[in-house]
Amino acid sequence: MASESVIAAIPARYGSTRLPGKPLLEIGGRPMIEHVYRRCLAVSGLARVVVLTDDERIGEAVERFGGEWQMTPRDCASGTDRIAHAARDWQAAAVVNVQGDEPLIDPAAVEAVARHLLDHPEDPVVTLAAPATEAEFADSQVVKVVLDRRGDALYFSRAGIPFPRTAGQAPRLKHLGIYGYRREALLKLAALEPSPLERSEGLEQLRALENGIRIRVLEVEAAEPGVDTAGDLARVAARLGNDERG
Repeated sequence: MASESVIAAIPARYGSTRLPGKPLLEIGGRPMIEHVYRRCLAVSGLARVVVLTDDERIGEAVERFGGEWQMTPRDCASGTDRIAHAARDWQAAAVVNVQGDEPLIDPAAVEAVARHLLDHPEDPVVTLAAPATEAEFADSQVVKVVLDRRGDALYFSRAGIPFPRTAGQAPRLKHLGIYGYRREALLKLAALEPSPLERSEGLEQLRALENGIRIRVLEVEAAEPGVDTAGDLARVAARLGNDERG
């Protein structure tokens, strides 16, 4: 990588509608946030890995496993806002936003985003996408993305895009919730008001597109699921248990 530095930031809010205290839920005897943190530590070339939270309980848990954390305001509206608040005092050239509810995140995916940010400083925002299954394509909880010929995002939607009028045309891609930002792009994005398409779809990344901020999308073969429900938690616990036994 280049000499510039990248920080991996893990926003972790205590409140959750479906799973209160989600970052602290145990998987294999460890809190979920620890699994995410340790996977980020396996990424080559990061300057720091830091958890950004609004709750002392999460910070104390991070301290217990030897991680770094920072308190951020409770009124941050999103993970991006939480990271931007902290990044104002950071000197890093770029930041990777790793979701705190993805204990199966692939370190190689995080590294791909970090490396692209440094190798291509002309790209302000970078994210990932993977092929969508038929079920995922029809699921409004799975965000889809369509790309231009360069690989920049044209649009993100909860709807099935592109519309499959004929078979065998454009690829069907699901968006993966990991973002990389050049620091200046992150601060600019966080300073913007929520946009009409963002409010309509409930997708923060549309704020960037509506304001002319390009998002480069890197394609990967597959992605592990995050944790949004108790069922997700059980599946991830079983997967981690199988990995350890294997």
